[in-house]
Amino acid sequence: MKKLLLVVGALLLTFSLAACGTEDEGAGFEVGLVTDTGGIDDKSFNQGTWEGIQRFAEDYDLAEDEYRYLQSDSDADYIPNISAFADEQLDLIIMPGFLFYDALVEVSANYPDQNFLLIDSVVEADNVASAVFAEHEGSFLVGVAAALKAQAAGEDTVGFVGGGDFPLIHKFEAGYEAGVMAVDDTMTVLSDYVGDFVDAQKGQTLAAKQYDDGAYVIYHAAGGAGNGVIKEAKDRRTNDEDVWAIGVDKDQYDEGVYNDAGDSAILTSMVKRVDVAAYNVAEDTYEGNFPGGETLVFNLENNGVGLPDENPNLTQTMLDTIADYRQDILDGDITVPEVPTRLEE
Repeated sequence: MKKLLLVVGALLLTFSLAACGTEDEGAGFEVGLVTDTGGIDDKSFNQGTWEGIQRFAEDYDLAEDEYRYLQSDSDADYIPNISAFADEQLDLIIMPGFLFYDALVEVSANYPDQNFLLIDSVVEADNVASAVFAEHEGSFLVGVAAALKAQAAGEDTVGFVGGGDFPLIHKFEAGYEAGVMAVDDTMTVLSDYVGDFVDAQKGQTLAAKQYDDGAYVIYHAAGGAGNGVIKEAKDRRTNDEDVWAIGVDKDQYDEGVYNDAGDSAILTSMVKRVDVAAYNVAEDTYEGNFPGGETLVFNLENNGVGLPDENPNLTQTMLDTIADYRQDILDGDITVPEVPTRLEE
């Protein structure tokens, strides 16, 4: 009889522990995104990060109120928005963009038990995971694409439109320029900066100026302001002008569609997998492995940057050439610069 009671007791204890473990694991897990001023629907950086969070939420069955975002209308909103989520004790708070650096240094110190993910910059704190990207490597490849497309059309000029005139965006410009020059060092690369990541009208004005000055392809690294570059390319292609734009951060092919046939003004895009960064860190945190204090690097080697899987506006020969250059970078035969020539001393 004692043996029977012991067995029953052990079984009940086992079932109880198992039930508790099942109930607690992942229960009530919450993720918050604080956007920069570009907005959640910028078709670029913020949107790409949000898509990674949405995919995580779907895969891990988060309730609708367990993942959400706060919109920042100006940089003055950064600290209040991050702090608001921290006050709610969310399991992970994500900020896409180096512009959050100063705000996160302050807030992470005020909330030492809160987990944060900063994309595009590094805050050295035990409660902050930092994700950085080799933007210059991916930009080199789209520079190759731009030069090859221009060559095929008998053109010799391409353009670059940046958002904020910062070292991070200079990496995009430097890689792009190097890719163009690797194909043909006699080409001209025009360069202009919007000054922010939200002024789509100025982005369009700069694109119009570059197209008028002979640019055949324009690569933008301007967030929401880059939508103006895409619009200018669409408008011109609608009027039978042979020009192209290159998207950034996510595959922007659909944003470039300009007719009922589904043709796009987007030649290709420099895909920066901010969605993967958000997803992976959310998953690690969910599983109890938040990478606090670590800097996660996304580059060509781990497919953190590169071209979209499908590029209907590039020929197979062009894609093969781009793949060869990619391999040269991976093999160490090409070192991609991070500073454009116009800024070199």
